[in-house]
Amino acid sequence: MILENIKKENDIKKVPLEDMEQLAQEIREFLLEHVSKTGGHLASNLGVVELTMALHYVFCLPEDKLIWDVGHQSYTHKILTGRKEGFDGLRTLGGMSGFPKRCESPCDAFDTGHSSTSISAGVGYVRARDLKQENYHVVSIIGDGALTGGMAYEALNNASVLKKNFIVVLNDNEMSISENVGGISSYLSNLRTAEGYQEFKTGVKNSLSKIPGIGPATIKRLHKTKDSIKRLVIPGMFFEDMGITYLGPVNGHDCSKLIQTFQEAKKISGPVLVHVKTEKGRGYEPAMRHPARFHGTAAFDLENGLPLSSGGKANYTDIFSTVMRKFGDRDERVVAVTAAMPDGTGLKRFRNMFPERFFDVGIAEEHAVTFAAGLALGGMIPVVAIYSSFLQRAVDQMIEDVCLQNLHVIFAVDRAGLVGSDGETHQGCFDLTYLSMIPNMTVMAPKNKWELSDMMKFAVNYDGPIAIRYPRGEAYDGLEEYRAPVLKGRSEMIYEGNSIALLPIGSMVKTACQVYEMLKAEGETPTLVNARFVKPLDEKMLDRLAKEHSLLVTMEENVQKGGFGSAVIDYMHRHHPQVRVLNIALPDRFIEHGNPEKLKEKAGIDAVSVYKKIKEAK
Repeated sequence: MILENIKKENDIKKVPLEDMEQLAQEIREFLLEHVSKTGGHLASNLGVVELTMALHYVFCLPEDKLIWDVGHQSYTHKILTGRKEGFDGLRTLGGMSGFPKRCESPCDAFDTGHSSTSISAGVGYVRARDLKQENYHVVSIIGDGALTGGMAYEALNNASVLKKNFIVVLNDNEMSISENVGGISSYLSNLRTAEGYQEFKTGVKNSLSKIPGIGPATIKRLHKTKDSIKRLVIPGMFFEDMGITYLGPVNGHDCSKLIQTFQEAKKISGPVLVHVKTEKGRGYEPAMRHPARFHGTAAFDLENGLPLSSGGKANYTDIFSTVMRKFGDRDERVVAVTAAMPDGTGLKRFRNMFPERFFDVGIAEEHAVTFAAGLALGGMIPVVAIYSSFLQRAVDQMIEDVCLQNLHVIFAVDRAGLVGSDGETHQGCFDLTYLSMIPNMTVMAPKNKWELSDMMKFAVNYDGPIAIRYPRGEAYDGLEEYRAPVLKGRSEMIYEGNSIALLPIGSMVKTACQVYEMLKAEGETPTLVNARFVKPLDEKMLDRLAKEHSLLVTMEENVQKGGFGSAVIDYMHRHHPQVRVLNIALPDRFIEHGNPEKLKEKAGIDAVSVYKKIKEAK
């Protein structure tokens, strides 16, 4: 096998070009064998095998810098840099990350996980390189989906003024774009970037500029004529007009063509964009038919592509999906907004039933929030469904465009808390903090699946900015008999006792029930309160608890700084200083990838850890 001979970076340079197709096949077989067992991002990685091979063949790592946007398509990159053995523990606690990590290898130039960042990072590398008078290549690889993010265009605007080489690879796997270009464009782009043609253009310009009087004018007329012709027949004029040389489109599964194009791109002074056409899921029929399902997949049967686990009970996203469909029926003002996540956020059913009231704005969270503000001002009730870690990209828009105007926008904050295998960039650990700091924002979290439905009903009938945060995974179905009406700023008494009071919020109610039983088994008579609201805080309940309790235990799946526990500590310090508060929350550090239950144990927020901390605090 050819793959066996690749043990470290740059080993691919020893592989004969005629063997590249065989190597690509072996890499795909390796990916399928391992990801089918561990789960992971499959379709995107199968689509960039040849692209990654060509980049590694042409460029020298780690001296040259490859920056992967988002980074979930970096598996082949990891294989070619000596990390094949790491795939046995892919995305497990203590194992290899599914994203580029500088701590794993010097060949990972930038830690990624969120979209539309690679060009900005690349421009920064280029500026640093040139200031230090160093000599290496910088390549930013960005997908067509990530190119919908506004940050990418801010970076392109800066990249356009660079005088030295900077390469942006547009990994395009949307078939509609290829229909707008064609073979003549590929031919012309090759002609324009051939070394002889580039030298010819430079020579003509230099010669004409030396002719007194008519030279500069002739150059100007030729330039205008050339641009007019290019606009008729050449794609990528948007980039060309910015001053970015456009090459492509290039077949992203033709290694020889890719290598030739990247070698040409290295010769260009200034920024160059290489447009590469790839196919998601290439080489595995189930992933080619269902690329969305195989974007991030659990372990599956390699023969048929079906998941190995049935999925079990409904998750919170499923509950949200059902509730949204019902409210779409009941109120024509309800509209749904998502940032390229209709399936992941559970809005697919709403989109199918009410397509005219469904808006997918692409990977553009900032735009999604301000767009929702406009919808609210126009008389609609927008529900913005975005993952917790992605919503934090739109904090400014929530502050300035929604909350400052006190607009009725509902934020459905999915994947809150510890999400597991995707690691630091995807953990929803900060939302209670950044949401509750904003004036006019109401923040709540459901204890179980029924309360999510009740809170959505409350939010639709509310008037003002409101956020509901809920975790990834199976919806808790305990405490069904406790379903007090949702009232603004009011918590819910579950079990009333004395001495110790447990105050969990959202997903931590389930954990608190386990802690409650442990304490009760020891003869304690603890109180259990479902906090429900982080903001406004139920001050009346805190006053009530202060009369019969010496220890309050706040519990949240959020960082300690500025979260629910911080608010309770502040209030109790000012009004009931005699009552101690034990704040159970995530530590002040980024949480790595791994099984969520193991991560909770390591972070000290699982039931056993909480119980031990209470015993120590007594």
